[in-house]
Amino acid sequence: MKNNGMEDKLKGLGNKAKGTAKEAWGDATNDARSKAEGKADQLKGDLQHSVGKAKDKFNH
Repeated sequence: MKNNGMEDKLKGLGNKAKGTAKEAWGDATNDARSKAEGKADQLKGDLQHSVGKAKDKFNH
C-alpha cells in the first residue's frame, strides 16, 4: 500500500502531543532533561507532519 502522507502526518501529531506532555512534565517537576526531550519530540513531530504534507502534494 502506498503511503499517501497520512501515516507521517498522524505520527507527527502523536510525537508533537507526546512532546508537549513531556515538556509540561519537565516544567512541573523542574526537570530540564524532560523539558528538552519534550521540545525535541515536538520538533520531530513538526518535521514528520511536514513530510506527510509534502508526500500528499507530490502524490496528487
